[in-house]
Order: sequence, then structure tokens, then C-alpha cells
Amino acid sequence: MAENKIKTIGVLTSGGDAPGMNAAIRAVVRRGLSSGLNVKGIYKGYSGLLNEEIRDMTAKDVSDTIERGGTILYTARCAEMRTEEGQQQAAEICRKHGIDGLVVIGGDGSFAGAQKLANLGINTIGLPGTIDLDIACTEYTIGFDTAVNTAMEAIDKVRDTSTSHERCSIIEVMGRNAGYLAVWCGIANGAEDILIPEKYDYDEQKLIDNIVESRKKGKKHHIIVNAEGIGHSEAMAKRIEAATGIETRATILGHMQRGGSPTCKDRVYASMMGALAVDLLVAGKRSRVVGYRHGEFVDFDINEALAMQKNVDSYMWEVCNSLSHNYRK
Repeated sequence: MAENKIKTIGVLTSGGDAPGMNAAIRAVVRRGLSSGLNVKGIYKGYSGLLNEEIRDMTAKDVSDTIERGGTILYTARCAEMRTEEGQQQAAEICRKHGIDGLVVIGGDGSFAGAQKLANLGINTIGLPGTIDLDIACTEYTIGFDTAVNTAMEAIDKVRDTSTSHERCSIIEVMGRNAGYLAVWCGIANGAEDILIPEKYDYDEQKLIDNIVESRKKGKKHHIIVNAEGIGHSEAMAKRIEAATGIETRATILGHMQRGGSPTCKDRVYASMMGALAVDLLVAGKRSRVVGYRHGEFVDFDINEALAMQKNVDSYMWEVCNSLSHNYRK
């Protein structure tokens, strides 16, 4: 191997935690060490970076972590990193600690901070760590597979009790302003209606008509998967019950979707992404975001990646609706 241009790398997790982040951290640490680099763990995201909560990492530090949810480096929001002063300070701290390359694991907000550091001369690589699947440059984000399976299993359980009581159930899944968790669960759980911010027209009467028609056709339950970006599930349940006379309950799955042991896919893909991040730094690349597209792990310029737009696949949405509303046929 050619002589490394960098000697020390840092790794941090930022924003919302996601299952598989520990697998990515582990891969960065061990791939870095095996490449002859020093590796520093930065605790509590950008906030910890600004507070210099930084320590050397060994292979032992990441032993028995790949199966754990959350992030062993902890995470936090950091308003200071949105300011020019905070960004300059973060870059200076990286230089003070001899950090030649930085791996940032998080979502689009975390990438915005990484972009600022890259513009200030810090070799930065972003890994897409978010259960929302809302990063445009990649078909996969660390944590989505675990989160969607957690939500799917929970919705299956709610369906059982919903059928027993002949109820309508509104089940709210996470995803912030993105509907990917809701769409996947809507298909996987056979939901009767799926509400996502990208497609919902807020015609609640149409939703009520669907419920009434479903009941006339003999359905014993009615499952509505509601995306967090629409929200207000409790109030919606009260309105639906008042309009239909059908007992309606809301279940907000919340942060349980962030936790739990990551699936095999999240462990393997996060490990591959973590290793690639180190390889990119060793190769002298900077200002990159790692992604997964068309069956391959790839990387993009961070400015190009952040400029990309992502929408719910139109064919997937059409299939979702055609499978859900079969009681009309």
C-alpha cells in the first residue's frame, strides 16, 4: 500500500440515532487501525467535537458492539454547528487533535455540518445514518431496514387486537417529513390506507368513505398507516370515530423504531460503508458521501449529494394503493 497521506481519523455520530451505527463505527475503527491509522472517537456528535470530548479508539473499544442498537459514541443536536463561528471552531479543534480525516455518520443535517467542515479544509466523509431513508444520493440508509421491520412487527400486533375489537386503527410511524417507512409498512402490513406527506391530499372525507365501504364489504378492521410528517393521529382517530360510529384508536410507535438490535442487512451494509469511508480517506479523497446504488457501494461529492432531490417512487405508490383498496373491486 502506498504511504498514507493521513495519519489520524476521527469518527462521530450526529442527529437521530439509527440501528447499525455501531456497526459503522466498528468498521471505521478496525479498518482504520488495519490501514495503519490512529482513530479517535468523538462523543456526542458535533457538540462533543466542540467540547473536545475526543479519545483514542482501539479494536477492543468496539468489541461486542455490532449487535447493539443506538450509538456507543452517543449523539446530540448542535445549534452551534449552524453558525460560522461554530464551524470554524470545530475545524480548529480537528486540527488541534491532529485529525486529518473525519467520518460523520448521520442524516442530511449532519451532512450539512460535514459540508461546512469540508469547505474549511477538513477531509470529511459522510455515511448515511437515518431510519428515514430520505437521503437522495442513496437507495439505502443505515437503520432503515431495522426500523421498518420493527414497525412492521408492531403493526401486525395492532392488527390482531384491531380485528378482535372490529376497530379502525391509525398507526403512526416515524420518518419526519418523509413517507418511506409508511409506504413500506403499508405494503408489508397490507394496510387499507397509507398517509404520507408526499402524496396525502388531506381529504379526510375520502378516508372516511374508504372505512365505511370497507366495513360494508365485511372487513373486521381497518388499518391506516400514518406518517409522522402528517401526524395528529389521536385527533384524527376521534374525528373518524365521530363520523363513522366505528371505534377508532391511534397508536404512535415513536422512538421504539430507533432502538433494538440491527438486522443482518443493517450490520453488513453499515460495515461496508464504514470500511469504504476509511478507504476513501486513505486514497486521499475528501468531501464525499458514501451511498448504495444499483447493487454497489459508491461515493459522491458532498455538494452534489446534498443538492439531489428524492421522491417516493411513483410505481411503488401506485402498487401500494392498488393492493390496499381491493375492497372496492
